[in-house]
Amino acid sequence: MEKRIFLSPPHMNGTEMPLISEAFDSNWIAPLGPFVDRFERELGTYLDGRHVCALCSGTSALHLGLLTLGVGPGDRVYCSDFTFSASCNVIRYCGADPVFIDSEPASWQMDPDLLASKLEEDAKQGKLPKAIVVVDLYGISADFGRILPLCAQYGIPLLEDSAEALGSRRDGKLCGTFGKVSGFSFNGNKIITTSGGGALVSEDESIVKRARYLATQAREPKPFYHHVTIGYNYRLSNLLAAVGCGQLNALEQRVEARRAIFDNYVAALSDIEGIGFMPEPEGAISNKWLTVITIDPDKIRKSPEDIRQAMEAENIETRWAWKPMHMQPVYENSEFVGGDVCENIFNKALCLPSGSSLSGHEQDRVCECLRNVLLK
Repeated sequence: MEKRIFLSPPHMNGTEMPLISEAFDSNWIAPLGPFVDRFERELGTYLDGRHVCALCSGTSALHLGLLTLGVGPGDRVYCSDFTFSASCNVIRYCGADPVFIDSEPASWQMDPDLLASKLEEDAKQGKLPKAIVVVDLYGISADFGRILPLCAQYGIPLLEDSAEALGSRRDGKLCGTFGKVSGFSFNGNKIITTSGGGALVSEDESIVKRARYLATQAREPKPFYHHVTIGYNYRLSNLLAAVGCGQLNALEQRVEARRAIFDNYVAALSDIEGIGFMPEPEGAISNKWLTVITIDPDKIRKSPEDIRQAMEAENIETRWAWKPMHMQPVYENSEFVGGDVCENIFNKALCLPSGSSLSGHEQDRVCECLRNVLLK
């Protein structure tokens, strides 16, 4: 059997190891250190001068983001329904309740019309949310041109979950710069990685300072350990930050590579009747973190699971799209606003190998296998 093709493996560029060695030689092994400072500075520069707090995961960034926005027990937080569970699990961490908002078909992102109607309804009942979590799903930005005015109208802060969207843009603006607070992930499958890691980002320096305080066990500036609030052990390791510094230098090349892989899939598969691709709305430039196809059940008599298993038999990893949060047993009693857009996408979508290190031969192999599965 041929070598396994993974969905989105880490892509090292050779500059990371010298930086890791430098960290070792300096004995800055424990969390915090010069490379954490450097990674925060360089990421902030890339993100148009935003302040950055480097953390151990994207989930910790979202959790601290909600805490810095004042979310607590009994609050309600709107959240994109079509996402990974971390986007809404953090709402529960805070003791708050999620309200899931369906997607719009044109982008698969939170539907601004549903958001507008829900805000109007809840404003009349005096139960507006404490915050809104909007996810930039699979590297596509939500329609912030319509969402941000709604946030301003009702005075609701926006937490932008850009875990999958580093390097993506909307109307010329980078994802992760729309929210009052934004979160990124540098997990091993993301477009750049620190092995495990994340970052909280904001234009407001006081928010980032508060996040740093909470992320280091909320230790007060005294010569002994003194705490007046509950803190967390969420900071990024200096070693992993060294990896991030090496990775960040290659970010734009990673975006170009993944966009080229997407274009190759479109060219190779678009002639198959019943195959579609995740839309990229006007004004959006996606990092194409993952290429997601859709399968029309009226034209292709195979389910995403049929295809996934057939590809797995050829040692090729594919994956179902995210299962909407309102369909998850753990959130079955949570409020949901919308119809069946997310559910329909979930039932017919499949993610293809999209790593920036994917070779031409490997992509040809994926396409050949997929065609064999679909057309036989």
